[in-house]
Amino acid sequence: MKAIEFNHVGKQYRLGLVSTGTFKNDLSRWWAMNVLGKEDPFLKIGDTNIRSTKGDSDFVWALKDINFSVEQGDVVGIIGKNGAGKSTLLKLLSRVTAPTVGEINVCGRIASLLEVGTGFHPEMTGRENIYMNGAIMGMTKAEVTRKFDEIVDFSGCERYIDTPVKRYSSGMKVRLGFAVAAHLEPEILVVDEVLAVGDAEFQKKAIGKMQDVSKGQGRTVLFVSHNMAAVRSLCQKGVVLRDGMTDYLGSVDDAINHYLESSTPQAEEQKLMTECIQECKSFLKISEIQINNTPYNFTSLNHGQEVFDVLVKGNTSEPMRCDIKLVIKKLDGTPMACYMEGRYKGHLNDIPPSEFAIERHIRLPKYMADGVYIIDMALYEPNCQVFFKAPNCQTMHIEGFYDQFAHPINLSRDGFWGLESV
Repeated sequence: MKAIEFNHVGKQYRLGLVSTGTFKNDLSRWWAMNVLGKEDPFLKIGDTNIRSTKGDSDFVWALKDINFSVEQGDVVGIIGKNGAGKSTLLKLLSRVTAPTVGEINVCGRIASLLEVGTGFHPEMTGRENIYMNGAIMGMTKAEVTRKFDEIVDFSGCERYIDTPVKRYSSGMKVRLGFAVAAHLEPEILVVDEVLAVGDAEFQKKAIGKMQDVSKGQGRTVLFVSHNMAAVRSLCQKGVVLRDGMTDYLGSVDDAINHYLESSTPQAEEQKLMTECIQECKSFLKISEIQINNTPYNFTSLNHGQEVFDVLVKGNTSEPMRCDIKLVIKKLDGTPMACYMEGRYKGHLNDIPPSEFAIERHIRLPKYMADGVYIIDMALYEPNCQVFFKAPNCQTMHIEGFYDQFAHPINLSRDGFWGLESV
């Protein structure tokens, strides 16, 4: 059963003045849209919603041709860059504003948490706001009273429940707002990035509650966040929005990978890895870094390639005892594998004051399957000092090993991989 259905939905905004320019045209627009139920007769073509560029039109499509459905009980993560249209989509769904074109079909009551203090009257107390929100959702006073203690206990705001909401901090408003939205038994729960305002303990508690609401009670959840780990742990499906349009729709893992891969540096944005160097010692100058025979910040390892080369060239005016450290991370920042033989095997380079070159041939684990990864690099003396570090210096596409053993590395199953040189 479909809980939500978007049918070719679009939302257009006019930049600057919102009038048509004449009273006659304003009246014609009002008559067509509010009385006849037709589309805006003065609707313009408009530009695509790319916030970083200046367009030629005064009209912009915040959303354009959104067309997908959500089944009852699904937990869907909506992800995308800032300005992609995520919050606009949730506002249309929550009926804060109406779509310019298309229609949205919803089966059930919706509880929304779109901004800090959403649905709260600042002059009313927390207790009064809870009852007011319940009434707006069509619940009786007895139904709200039955849930009241659970709401207050979950929010952790018991001491301030009879204090006007205008005196609450941002975190307290989010806590109470989420508790109200989650406990008043909506068929559909809509949560925007607002949870980021709460502390780590509450975020964990809120995600656990959303899992209970979806899995235990069969309710539908739409969740917007830039925290990919939270989206991955909570959601089953993902929607990627880009420039106001649907860019990808599928499983949450595939959606996150698509979003992160589309955000990686492309050829026209290439730069030298030496530009990523931070905290370099004053006596040290690094002239070149190469990984997989390229000095640039993007490379690709071909199918079945087990070994890649690492080269660091430079000049030092003081003696150094050091080795290369390399960390391979997932796109969400989770470290997956690390090369640091200097620490575990004592393989260090004794470099006198002069020009130098350190080269390593590093073997990938056989279990490394197809994916895009980020490389952190450093030159260090174990348990003593770091001579330089270059975080996020390269994006590496690894085609992996397509045999019966290949699978994406999983920390809980495979542990943290230690890489070795050959």
